[in-house]
Amino acid sequence: MAVLEAERQQMIAMSAAADTLTVVTKPKLASPGQVAAANPGSATTPGGITFVPSTPPDPRTAQSIAYNMMGGFGFPPKTYFGCLLDLWQRESGWNYIAENASGAFGIPQALPGSKMASAGADWQTNPATQIRWGLGYIKGQYGNPCSAWAFEEANNYY
Repeated sequence: MAVLEAERQQMIAMSAAADTLTVVTKPKLASPGQVAAANPGSATTPGGITFVPSTPPDPRTAQSIAYNMMGGFGFPPKTYFGCLLDLWQRESGWNYIAENASGAFGIPQALPGSKMASAGADWQTNPATQIRWGLGYIKGQYGNPCSAWAFEEANNYY
């Protein structure tokens, strides 16, 4: 009985303490300059986008295929891979058979998925074909993966 009473008293003390906490200020996001300072080798564009260098992914993954293809589209992977990684993680989780309710398909979530046939007949089963199409789409629509990611962040689609 003494143990239960001790636990009860501790719960009362914790509840009272929780009610006395006050939020002093809202958390602040790091400025592009702070991000750049914390990440040597990064660069900030005039538009305020900070490019943080990225390391190569596990070679057994779709991310590695993308990392190795990016240079062919004019995207230095050390500069742009982090944005592409975030973009397609949000869109599909890098799953080549991902499909959403609207019918968008694959790693880049092409809508309709059949648009990716322009990159290869195996678009439904080959991550490399989907990635090739997706990188071309990003280059044509946004210029680079970080601009596509910025658009995604602002609009919840790209």
